[in-house]
Amino acid sequence: MLLLPRCWICILVLVLTEELILLFLPQQMWCASREMCLSIHLGAKLNQNGFVVIEDFLTPSEIDELYLAGRALCLDAPQENRKVFSTVNQKDAHSKETYFLDSDPMMALNKVGHYLHVQHPIFNKLTFSNRVKEICWQLNFNKPAVCQSMYIYKNPGIGGEVISHQDSWFLHTEPNSVIGFWFALEDCTIQNGCLEVIKGSHKSGIHRLYKRNPDKEANELLIYDRPAPIYPQSSYTPLLVGKGTCIIIHGNVVHKSEQNRSQMSRHAYTFHVIETENNVKYSKDNWLQPTKDKPFPLLFERKN
Repeated sequence: MLLLPRCWICILVLVLTEELILLFLPQQMWCASREMCLSIHLGAKLNQNGFVVIEDFLTPSEIDELYLAGRALCLDAPQENRKVFSTVNQKDAHSKETYFLDSDPMMALNKVGHYLHVQHPIFNKLTFSNRVKEICWQLNFNKPAVCQSMYIYKNPGIGGEVISHQDSWFLHTEPNSVIGFWFALEDCTIQNGCLEVIKGSHKSGIHRLYKRNPDKEANELLIYDRPAPIYPQSSYTPLLVGKGTCIIIHGNVVHKSEQNRSQMSRHAYTFHVIETENNVKYSKDNWLQPTKDKPFPLLFERKN
């Protein structure tokens, strides 16, 4: 057996395949080194592109469980709380609301949020799973907390466009620490409004902020601090992924989804994680604020 100094072994861990690592390291050390390799791969991909696609993250039974939980949520939605969702305009809001109120709630509802990760056992189980914690650990979070979650239906016809944005517009920390977890519960295509991203756009900083209006007398409680940027369509890469895929999204990467023009829905579950250690500050201007009754629950706290 070839004997190498420990530092040499570490170098080999970075450059060799997992199978070759097995030849050089005992089982216990191989497990730790394999996690090191995965960490380097995940962090490097996120830093390079601003997103990482992990196929088959969910098992078939988990997909079914989450999908059925999402269906149950919309069937229980109170009539008085239903509202047409649009990030574009409301010029035809009346006709849409008539459709919305008269339709099967399974087909009409767009999304449910923002505390599913705490209040619903099915979504809580995935959000606080060891797999999610492992990803946050690999991305060097020290005290990550889940700040919000949503179930997105994106149903045929009524599943509207989500305009180009960065998640940091809405969930800003200083320094930036926002990471999104996006789980496809159905196959995502161009026709049903898959996610589209601009690779590397996270390196250009935060382009604007959605914040609480400092003018307490104004009609608008929440405002943008500057006009919307314009991004050429040619800059986008569509993420055509199968159900069960997890997409890790950097808070500064520009992304969007088009209207669902197909006959197939595009259900997804998503949540966002922020760092909460002492040197990271969650903006008091963010629209969503933790309270004593509804704090941002921790995934873990790294011990030195």
